Amino acid sequence: MRSTTTLAAGLAPAHRETLMDEAREAFFDAGARMFEEGRDADRFWIVRTGTVTLDLSVPALRPAMIDSLGPGELVGWSWHYPPRRWHLGAEAMSPVRAWEFDADAVRGRCAEDAVFGRAVATWVGNVVAHRLHAARVRLLDLYAPHGGGAPR
Repeated sequence: MRSTTTLAAGLAPAHRETLMDEAREAFFDAGARMFEEGRDADRFWIVRTGTVTLDLSVPALRPAMIDSLGPGELVGWSWHYPPRRWHLGAEAMSPVRAWEFDADAVRGRCAEDAVFGRAVATWVGNVVAHRLHAARVRLLDLYAPHGGGAPR
């Protein structure tokens, strides 16, 4: 199955070019927190090099690592949908070079160009669906009783 979560797979070349007009370089040291669950989502990133992990708060336990992202992957989708608060947390697991985007500027571009806006919304929606599936699988791995559940 072809991935739709990377920039190259998610947006056509003309739309990638429009998006990249808003890019600026960002660097994160290994162990740096990129964002925390529940805080304002005012930017997002596309990984150039390195690895970013996504995690989910679990009451009374350490955050559960949900997914690992590498080059070309979108880091952060919460900026696109109200209430624009992070649904997960993110941490650089190695030194990360990324393209950083101001969410207001990109949403403005989406509003100005409906075709671009639809392409970005479709891409971000595909990323959300992928992350939801990854979170579900990972949480089942971590917390479901092994061999438990009713037979189907």
